[in-house]
Amino acid sequence: MARRIRLEDRECPLSTTVRHVGEWWTLLILHDAFDGYTRFDQFQQSLNISTSMLTARLKSLVTEGLLERRPYQANPVRHEYVLTERGRSLRPVVVALAAWGNRHLPSDRRTMILVDAKSGEEVEPVLVDARTGRNLDDSEAFVFTAGPAAGDGMRARYAELDRRRDARADTVRD
Repeated sequence: MARRIRLEDRECPLSTTVRHVGEWWTLLILHDAFDGYTRFDQFQQSLNISTSMLTARLKSLVTEGLLERRPYQANPVRHEYVLTERGRSLRPVVVALAAWGNRHLPSDRRTMILVDAKSGEEVEPVLVDARTGRNLDDSEAFVFTAGPAAGDGMRARYAELDRRRDARADTVRD
């Protein structure tokens, strides 16, 4: 029988990211946090989420270091959930996911758009290489490869993919 692979056993930054934020409520909570929500009742009202699910998701986000739980009231004790630097660093990811979704909807079906805060003009987010400014949408120009901490399996995977790309390139040149 095939061994079931757990996410935490995967040697891949995508697996690590999914483990931290892959549950859909988590992304929605983060989105609300980017919009300035900090209190349990704000999240619950905005998302219409059960208290048990919201409690579990907030606890997970605090454990993962994406939110910080701080008291804002002493009697009775009440807490707010504030984005950490690590949590704020996920904003471009959430923006990119929303932009991808909007690109696949007719404009009259989009319920949320990203705009320039000063001009109100709609913007179209793209991912670019910070060093060169080149758009990363070109799947032929930018590819993944094994990083310095890659194990043997990851190195073998990308060595094989490199061989396939080289073979395709040779075929195109002939």
